[in-house]
Amino acid sequence: MIEELHVHEEGPSWSNAGRFKTFEEADGKRKELTVSEGLQVKVRWMHKNDDFVVKTRVHPSVVEAEELALHREEKRRRKAKLNKRRRKK
Repeated sequence: MIEELHVHEEGPSWSNAGRFKTFEEADGKRKELTVSEGLQVKVRWMHKNDDFVVKTRVHPSVVEAEELALHREEKRRRKAKLNKRRRKK
């Protein structure tokens, strides 16, 4: 039996979209926000305050794609700058 170790990677942090006294109100807000593409939404119950919180974040795959695009753009700029210096000689 081979055990595979899966390392959990943290995604972007969750932000609060609203606090509600009933789950029905929170679920309604969640359904409104679920329409957006690339957005994750969840409802959490907060025992301390006895209310429900709607939390949102950008989907981790969208963030990875944006970071990859920024990295590629930065690499392109560095190469262009280097080639420009080489041409001057």
